[in-house]
Amino acid sequence: MMKPHTITKIVACSVFTIFLFSFGACQIKSLGVQIGDEPEPVVVAKSKPKGGPPPHAPAHGYRAKHSYHYYPSCFVYFDVSRKCYFYLAGDGWKVSASLPVHMRVQLGDYVSIEMDTDRPYTKFKEHKKKYPPGQLKKKKNWS
Repeated sequence: MMKPHTITKIVACSVFTIFLFSFGACQIKSLGVQIGDEPEPVVVAKSKPKGGPPPHAPAHGYRAKHSYHYYPSCFVYFDVSRKCYFYLAGDGWKVSASLPVHMRVQLGDYVSIEMDTDRPYTKFKEHKKKYPPGQLKKKKNWS
């Protein structure tokens, strides 16, 4: 009958051997163990460099432009592509598919504005200063 420490040595050696084979021949060589012939080198395709956009995203540096009609007489923005209005109501901005009746009557002239954001009211202070009510000359703005 085998001694208990001999069985432990056999089990430990078997576990170590399995461990070495699980690493593969290249890594076994780096551990200083040589088993059989060295495998052929594997050519790995180079991956895309990190830092760029994922394939489903637009090209780097590209920003979508949003077109709006800004009505300075009542401080209203109309999103041309989404067909919705942004208007000042109380302390904040509201978004709606239609305007309240009292605002529709006073829309007047508008200026076309293209922006990088889907929230045109973030530049409201600039637009209010640049296009004061009643002094509108139709311009195209690229802000």
